[in-house]
Order: sequence, then C-alpha cells, then structure tokens
Amino acid sequence: MWEDYFKLALDGMANRKLRSWLTMMGVFIGIMAVVTLISLGQGLQHYIDRQFEKVGGDRISISPGGGGFASGAPGGSMVSAKLRQSDLDVIERTRGVEMAVGVVFQSASVEYNKKTKYLTISGIPTDSEYLEFLKDSQIQNVEKGSYLKKGDKYKALIGPALGTDRFGKDLGVGGRLLINGVEFTVAGVKEDTGNPLDNFRVIIPQDTAKEMFNKVDEYSTISVKVQKGFSPSDVAEKIKERLRKHRNVKEKEEDFSVTTAESIVAAFKTVLNIVTVVLSGIAAISLFVGGVGIMTTMYTSVIERTRQIGVMKSIGARNKDILMIFIAESGLLGLVGGVIGILLGLAASYIGERVVIAYGIKEFALYAGPDLLFGALLFSIIVGCASGYFPAMRAAKMKPVDALRYR
Repeated sequence: MWEDYFKLALDGMANRKLRSWLTMMGVFIGIMAVVTLISLGQGLQHYIDRQFEKVGGDRISISPGGGGFASGAPGGSMVSAKLRQSDLDVIERTRGVEMAVGVVFQSASVEYNKKTKYLTISGIPTDSEYLEFLKDSQIQNVEKGSYLKKGDKYKALIGPALGTDRFGKDLGVGGRLLINGVEFTVAGVKEDTGNPLDNFRVIIPQDTAKEMFNKVDEYSTISVKVQKGFSPSDVAEKIKERLRKHRNVKEKEEDFSVTTAESIVAAFKTVLNIVTVVLSGIAAISLFVGGVGIMTTMYTSVIERTRQIGVMKSIGARNKDILMIFIAESGLLGLVGGVIGILLGLAASYIGERVVIAYGIKEFALYAGPDLLFGALLFSIIVGCASGYFPAMRAAKMKPVDALRYR
C-alpha cells in the first residue's frame, strides 16, 4: 500500500517538475543554512576543546583589574591595579598551588627586514623549573632551536608565522630583530599551534623585559598550575580569598581577576552556542517559508486533481488513502529538499573550513555528525508532511459526486 502512495506521489511531482523544484527551493535553502551554521559552530567548539586540552585544565590565571579574561592579553599596562611580587608570593603559598609563574606583557615596536610592526612582547622567567612549567603546555613547544635559558639576555623565542606573515621574510633561528631599538637574536621557533595569536608571539627573558619596559616589580598576569587531586575552581576561590586579604579589598570589589581555564572555555562556548542558536533560528525562517510554499503547491495540486480524486473515490479509495497520497507527496518534497540542502550545506561548510584554515587556524575542522545530518533530514520531512496535511485533509473530505462534476 505504501508503495502505491509513493508511486502516485512521484508521478504527481514528475508531472509538475518546475513547480516542484521551485517549491523545494525554500526547504533546501533553509536546511543548507542550518547545516552550514551548526557544522561550523560545532567545529569551533571542538577546536576550543582541543586548545583547552593543550593548555591543560589545571591552569588558573590571575590578572590585574576586576573582571575580564586573563588569557594572555597585555592587560598589565591597561589597568591601574598591578600585580606585584608580593602577590605572587601569596599565591605560591596557597594550598593546592603546585607552581605559580609571573609573566610580563608589553606592546613594543619590532623591526625586521626594514619593516616595523607593533607587537605584544612576552617576558617569561628562564629558570629551569619555570621552563618545565611552560613545556607542560603544548602551545609552548619549540620546533627549531632551543628554549630561552638562564643567561639569555637578548635572545627571543618567536612564533612560526612571525617573519613571513608580519615582515614578508622568513625569520629563523639565529635571525636578528630589533625590539624598541634593542637587537635580539632568535634562539628558537615555536611549533605551529593553529592559533594566530601564538604564531605571531615574541617571547624574551623576563629580566630583560622588566628592564626594557620599566616593570621592576610588576606582572601583567600570573599563571598557576594546580596540584593533582585539587579542584582548579576550589583553588581559584582560595587564591581570591587570600589575595583579598593581602590587598585589603572586599568581596566583589576586587582589583584583580582569577580565572580558570575551564571557565574561559565555558564562557566562549556559551557565547558561541547563543550565536549559533540565533543564526540557526534566523535560517529556520527559510524553512517556514519553504513550508508555506509546499502548502500552497499542495492546495494547487488538490484543485488540479479534483476529478482524479473523484475517480479514485468512486472506485473504492477511502478518505485515508487520499489523505496519505497527498501527505506522501508533500513529505517527498521535504525529503528531496532536505537531501539537496544537506549536500549544499556540507559544501558551504567545507568552503568555510578552508577560509578559516587560510586565515591561520590550521587545526580547525568542520563537524557534521550523523545526528546533525539525520536531524536536518527528519526535520525537512516533518516540515513537508505538516505543510501538506491541511491540503490533504481538504482532498480527503471531498465528496465523489462533487469531485467528478468539477471542471
């Protein structure tokens, strides 16, 4: 019986090819938009998860100023509050803290290949214990040359894309560049992390940075590694409590921010989810328009096939049979539109992936799992069937005599 329903539905679509294609256009445009947005959005979430794994979930960042992310931005020079060595000492003595590292950030002029750019310079400690701390984070791995070590005063560690992307010429180990007019030799080149900010970074010894930027007792951010067995969020709360007491500030009036890696990722994901949902909702309007188009087409089809309906009823077709024939046809319109939309959406997502990779985020990959594809296809079928229900009901309720007399 179902085979007969779909055969009649296919015959109906074949006899009205142009109308069927125009009707499906609203469906596959909506499905294409939804698949594209969700697959790229999920790809971004997976990328964020991978970056989180590299940094480590046991990290806490402390930055000066109330609120804001402590994710490596040069916040020390942009707020009145400052982190001092005494703050670092307090943090190191907090229960659950395995190690705490103060880092200096400062914007400075960098000259190479007769070109000058203003970049963020990072000043890191060069003691062996601190270097092991940094090596634990995969984003600090060195691909060529060596890490900065104690005694390296005017040496630098650079991102792999710094020379070619910022100065138009490769800058490798042994190369020389000027930072605020002071010559530095490149000691090592970091691995490509897929993150443009890391790939353009310039890192120099902390003592040198403090001297050059006049930050003798000041840190732009303090990074903490939590001991195994301790919860990063619990340790973060203890750090807040101790720093409030040390800096003599009240709760909710802090002049510093304590952020866990997990909370940063969660914040990014929340914003990304909201944006994805809003954009997908806007794209779903096309599906609504497509549903209205299917309904209009089916009403027209019912009118055109009124005499055919009368003939089928006169030879024994039940109301249910007529209903299912038209619902099957509208469902097929949704199904075919959904398949085309999914294919176009995957193609558009792939183009978007290539654009993001070309921009510099090389680890980015779209994610279109079976749940997304099956859900999009099922949704398009439901839209088709729901849109054809009322025209099908109208056809099913026709009286055979009236239908046969229709001209």
